[in-house]
Amino acid sequence: MMARRRGLEGTVRLDVRVSAEGIPIAVKLKESAGHDSLDEAAVTAVWHWRFVPARRGGEAVEASVVVPVRFRLSADDAG
Repeated sequence: MMARRRGLEGTVRLDVRVSAEGIPIAVKLKESAGHDSLDEAAVTAVWHWRFVPARRGGEAVEASVVVPVRFRLSADDAG
């Protein structure tokens, strides 16, 4: 991975709209990690995630959530 080789780390915050079925239906960048490659990797990953849907009155409903995606190198990755 290019980001790993370049030693990039950071946290991306995404606004995610989640369907009543727990599937992302919109993913938008809320706060960048400062590196386009990390931002793009976070957005791509979250499109594949499944969420526990929000509930209102005991029924699953569509809702928005802010999702932080943290990229951190371990000691093994650092060099």
